[in-house]
Formats: sequence, structure tokens, C-alpha cells
Amino acid sequence: MAQAYGFYTDTTVCIGCKACEVACHQWNALPARNDGLVELSGNSYDNTQALSDVDWRHVKFIEQFSEDRTSARWLMMSDVCKHCVNAPCLEVCPTGAIVRTEFDSVYIQEPACNGCRDCISACPFGVIHVSAEKHIAQKCTFCYDRLQNNLPPACAQACPTASIQFGPIEILKQRAALRVEQLHGQGSADAYLYGADDKILGGLNAFYLLVDKPAAYGLPESVEAKLPSRLVWPSSIRAMGTSVVMALGMFLAFTRRKSEVKTKELRTIKPRSEWRYSRRSGRKRRLEG
Repeated sequence: MAQAYGFYTDTTVCIGCKACEVACHQWNALPARNDGLVELSGNSYDNTQALSDVDWRHVKFIEQFSEDRTSARWLMMSDVCKHCVNAPCLEVCPTGAIVRTEFDSVYIQEPACNGCRDCISACPFGVIHVSAEKHIAQKCTFCYDRLQNNLPPACAQACPTASIQFGPIEILKQRAALRVEQLHGQGSADAYLYGADDKILGGLNAFYLLVDKPAAYGLPESVEAKLPSRLVWPSSIRAMGTSVVMALGMFLAFTRRKSEVKTKELRTIKPRSEWRYSRRSGRKRRLEG
């Protein structure tokens, strides 16, 4: 495989302009919702609300207030498919529609998708959705067609603050680590990287610099248990253990039942009779034995 590429998203410089959303829609010719009419959600400036079959990029607006509500801050994050190193969606796909490209991105081959939705259940980030028109799984393609022509993804190209950065994953990780050190030096002790190490599904090829707990951004703390291959042996061992216990229980039940039947038969058998000769009467008489 060629060199792995990815996204590094610095949420501290995101201004919520949604240029990434617009660029993603334009380049991928994604249809608008509700025939072009977007209903106001009432959730700050977040009207797309979540990733969907037609929204492969989604800018989150998280409003936070102090307990006395005298101070507030906005956390903003442009969310996208994480292109996991150990991608659960890829593992469960029964048709081979989901593949890993030469750029280490996770890509859905539309002609091979049968719309079974297994990938939706497997994804711990809620990234994949089935198209209402095509009836197949849809998500960020990492602008695979642009990468093949030595162009960066449309979202990274459009980002005006370099919040979304694209490049070789190892270089991005080094750049992100330096940024965390810089923020710590400026007093932002809460800054850290999410998904840059291998603790979450072997690493995320779209990782983030955050300043609050993952839950504040709608991200899971840990998703290692979601990887299907990690559940094969434990599930198999539990299944085998259950089978052994059931077999042992059936054997004991059969043995106990057999013993009960034998005891019952012995109690119901009539005593045998014996005939002996009587000297007094000169006749045989029956003796109960």
C-alpha cells in the first residue's frame, strides 16, 4: 500500500463557517435536503444537525455555559468519517463493497453495495447512512477521485483557517503534537488529540485536537470492543462453554430420570411365588417369597 493519508482537524481554530460542508456538497454533487429547503433546528447555528446520506461533512456547534451562566464558549468541530485503521464497517460488509484504498482510506464501491445496513450497525460513530434515492450506503469518500489526480479533498481545500488539514498521516500527527504543546504553553491544559494513537480502532485516519471530553463533541470514549474480529474468539469460547454446560445438564437429567424409573419399577413388581410340598396335607402350597 502507498503512503497513508488522513485528516487532522484542529477544533480550536474552527470558526463554523461551513465552507467544508458546502465544498463537500458541490464536489460530490450531493442533493440538498427537502428539495433545497433546510428546516431551522433551533440548535444554535447547526441546522444540518448530523452526518447523513447527503451530508458527508457536518460542522458541530456546542454551546457551553458556566454554572452561573455569566460566561460561555462555543466548541466547533467539523465531523466526518474517521477512516479507521481497523474499520468495523469494512469487516462486516458481506459483499466486499467497502474496501481500503491505496491511500489507507475506507471507500464504499457503490455498484457492489446491496443496502444490507450491516455497516451502519458496526460503525460506532454513526457515520454511514443509506441513501433514500439510491438505497445504498453513503459516506465520505475522502474525495478518492481527487486524490487519484494529486488534489486534496474538497473540504480541506476550502477550509479558510486550516482547521482541516490533509496530508501524510505521520506528518499530521507530528504537526498535531506540536500544536498541543503550543496550546499547553499558552495555558490550554485541556488540549489533547483524539484518535491519533492506536487506542481507538487501531487509530483514526481522521483525528482531532479537542479541548473537552469526547462526549462533549458527541464522540465515544472508547470503541475497541466494537471491532467485530475482537469478538470472534470470546463469543466462540462462550458458545462452546454454553454447549458443554447444556450437554452436561442433559446427561445428568437423563441419568437421574433413568434411576427414578428403575426405582419405581422395583417398587411395583409383585413378590414371586414359590410352591412347596406339605407333609401334613400331602399337597403343594404356595409360599409368598
